[in-house]
Amino acid sequence: MDSALRPLLVVGGSVLLTLVAGWAADVLLRRADAHRHDTPLWGLLRRCRLPLQAVLLTSVLRGTYRETRWRTVEDHAAGIGQFLSLVLIGSGAWLVTRIAAAVVESSFARYASSTRDPARVRRVRTQVTLIMRIVTAVVAVVAVAAMLLTFPALRTVGTSMLASAGIIGIVAGIAAQSTLGNLFAGFQIAFGDMVRLGDTVVVDGEWGVVEEVTLTFLAVRTWDERRITMPVSYFTSKPFENWSRGGAQMTGTVFLHLNHSAPVALMRDKLKEILAECPSWDGRDWSLAVTDTTPSTIQVRAVVTAKDADDVWTVRCTVREQLVAWLAEEHPHALPRVAVSDAAPVPRDSRSRFDAPPPRAAEVHSNNAAGYRTDGDEPPRTGRG
Repeated sequence: MDSALRPLLVVGGSVLLTLVAGWAADVLLRRADAHRHDTPLWGLLRRCRLPLQAVLLTSVLRGTYRETRWRTVEDHAAGIGQFLSLVLIGSGAWLVTRIAAAVVESSFARYASSTRDPARVRRVRTQVTLIMRIVTAVVAVVAVAAMLLTFPALRTVGTSMLASAGIIGIVAGIAAQSTLGNLFAGFQIAFGDMVRLGDTVVVDGEWGVVEEVTLTFLAVRTWDERRITMPVSYFTSKPFENWSRGGAQMTGTVFLHLNHSAPVALMRDKLKEILAECPSWDGRDWSLAVTDTTPSTIQVRAVVTAKDADDVWTVRCTVREQLVAWLAEEHPHALPRVAVSDAAPVPRDSRSRFDAPPPRAAEVHSNNAAGYRTDGDEPPRTGRG
């Protein structure tokens, strides 16, 4: 009976202690979050309950599993201890990552709430995202190294591996030049403020918004919901357009090709009326002018402004659509026309010499008889010389 109760007490007691500790920590964090509304740290730390319980349960079982005194446990004590050690290291890395994420997110939330500049908020958000990825990568590498060091065989070969670490590092660096280049380019983008999350950019003729930034690649979401994934080294080696740089306000243009009789003054009044009824126009500036002429048309340019790239696109489409519709309805003569007519037949007497029929055989014979050459128009010279 004692042999059956002892394992139950060990495992059950460990589980009960873990649940109680997790519940107590959650209660304390909930109360702290209720008393401190200015920071979301305590609420974010509540996400660490599950990894905390995993660490506590693994730690208790690691220290008490031999007390079960099961024959199976005693026969495989080394393997069970090794497995619990690996689980403990993995759950500890999980807990550290969750705590770091909570601290970083809390700091960013406080900064975003106290800063009114959207560009600075996007810059800090990009940096925070890359910092979290770096922290996660470092914690994962340390955890894997710690797991490997728990195996005695790996500890014995560790000394010899350090002797060749320099050569291996050089070879790995040469083999992973592009990866390392993207890695350093990611740091340059994060802390050089070149491009940020939420920026409107134009790359390779594609217009989109920066949706994700990692240490190796950058994802751009286009207007038609496509995702363009590009290496971050592209943004450090090639020119690109960043419409959000220095502010999100945009100026857009609308070009119309019209007849010379187009009522430009009335078009200005109509443009002002259209913009007054367009909610996407920010009211900063507008204009309409004739910017070019051709023998058949004139080029009219309308300039409009908006608070960001999405709104300036909406304003341009609205102005273009309503101006063309107004001209077609009120001033149809202002729209360009292309003159066309049916092709007239060519008169017989106006045919060129190239259309004349070839000479008859008799005419060719008479010409040859007269002494003219058939391969040219020049007659043969006579007399001396």
